[in-house]
Amino acid sequence: MRVILASSSPRRRELLAMIGIPHEVMPADIDESYLPGEPPNAHAERLAREKGRVIAERNPDAVVISADTIVVINGEVLGKPRDAAHAVRMLRQLSGRTHTVFTAVAVARDGRVESGVEAVTVTFRELTEAEIIAYVGTGEPMDKAGAYGIQGYGATIVERIDGDYFAVMGLALGRMVALLRRVGVRYEFRALEPAEEPA
Repeated sequence: MRVILASSSPRRRELLAMIGIPHEVMPADIDESYLPGEPPNAHAERLAREKGRVIAERNPDAVVISADTIVVINGEVLGKPRDAAHAVRMLRQLSGRTHTVFTAVAVARDGRVESGVEAVTVTFRELTEAEIIAYVGTGEPMDKAGAYGIQGYGATIVERIDGDYFAVMGLALGRMVALLRRVGVRYEFRALEPAEEPA
């Protein structure tokens, strides 16, 4: 079964490989602007669905997996940092506080798109200015929403996580497997197979 990941994220590629799903990578180039009054979770889900739909229309024979991750603190959305100074400001904002990570996942197959959102709360320990600057100096924060990666050096600054760890990495695997079933695809260890009866 041909599977396409509609994302250029190395973390998402690693997660699919980790659970034995061979896939192609085909990022979707879409407008990621917010709609007026759009909540962050709805925004993430809309983008995940749109990414999947765009790639699925071009590849009608494939199962397309797409996702979008957003970091929110006190109602403010933290995207990917523009530069090192911006990353430092974000990490100061997150230091010693709790924020929410919304990761939306969508699966497209045969003209159908199924999607859902995982919300995870993450608490940082208090960070010194020197720690923040040193962490930004590793380069790890620069391509990540909220300016940190939980699977790398960032693991040392997270005090607590409530929810799906893999959603914080960028792809909620349990949610994805459930969505695959809804479009008639069953996940078996090291393979995807057509389900006898779509759930």
